[in-house]
Amino acid sequence: MKKTAKDPARKKFPQAVYPPAVQKGDTIGLVGPAGPLINKNNFTAGVHILEKKGFRVRYNPRLLNAKGYLAGSDRERADEFNSLWSDPEVKALVAARGGYGCLRLLDLIDMKQIRKTPKILIGFSDLTVLLAAIHKKTGLVTYHGPVVTTLASIDKQSQKAFFNTLAGTQPPRIKPARLKILKGGKARGVLFGGNLTTLVHMIATSYEIPWSRAILLLEDIDESPYRLDRLLTHLGQAGRLQKIRGLILGTFSDDARKENGAMQRAAHERTLELLEKYDIPVWANFPAGHSRRNLTLPIGAEVEMDSSARLLHWG
Repeated sequence: MKKTAKDPARKKFPQAVYPPAVQKGDTIGLVGPAGPLINKNNFTAGVHILEKKGFRVRYNPRLLNAKGYLAGSDRERADEFNSLWSDPEVKALVAARGGYGCLRLLDLIDMKQIRKTPKILIGFSDLTVLLAAIHKKTGLVTYHGPVVTTLASIDKQSQKAFFNTLAGTQPPRIKPARLKILKGGKARGVLFGGNLTTLVHMIATSYEIPWSRAILLLEDIDESPYRLDRLLTHLGQAGRLQKIRGLILGTFSDDARKENGAMQRAAHERTLELLEKYDIPVWANFPAGHSRRNLTLPIGAEVEMDSSARLLHWG
């Protein structure tokens, strides 16, 4: 039997609200709540793809000139985000890129406006905290998926899932061809998570996810195996990992470090050690994270892991 424990983050958790779909001709706001645009060509290529699909885009030109490790001051980035969300002409928001900075914005985000006018928000990496916090405070389902600077480099299946999500036509199921079942079983819960490094820093804040309800998604990039071990061990020693209903390991990419999959192996091995005594499904090689295949997933949606069918479905 899976052990259970009282989860303080579970209190007063709103019911999930799905945002309305968008149509060709609608305006999509491109937000920079985290790091600056390191590669402007990638951003321009992503904008071109959005426009080619029939969407208008709107963003603050400051995005193109930001320096340092943030795309502007906290107030500038929060005001930009809140302004685009409250703009009635903007029907959805997509992050320009990840990096770092979303954690600093959470207290400045206008959650009342988000609750009043639900919209699609898509991003990943550092956006993990923003996606989770918005759902925690408003009940809005947010989306873990590509950012603008990756739209030109992801594969066709990922592009299709991204645009289907915007249009509200994405099938509520994913059956990954290369899925690896580390521990079998079936589990139902609410999908949370994303970037491991970012998620760990939400612990003990008012934005912490409700672990006891979670089907947890984890991914990361360019972390040494020992650092990855430390992050996962912290989740275990903090008593969080033991509460979840199921675990989905996405991409753990160490391509830049040229370590030939050491990061992925460390993630698989350490999670199995930490969850050895717990009767929950654990999957690996799920197509989400820092890779060419990065499928769009609904954060805050009720999902089911079915190991026998090798299927994740929601709705």
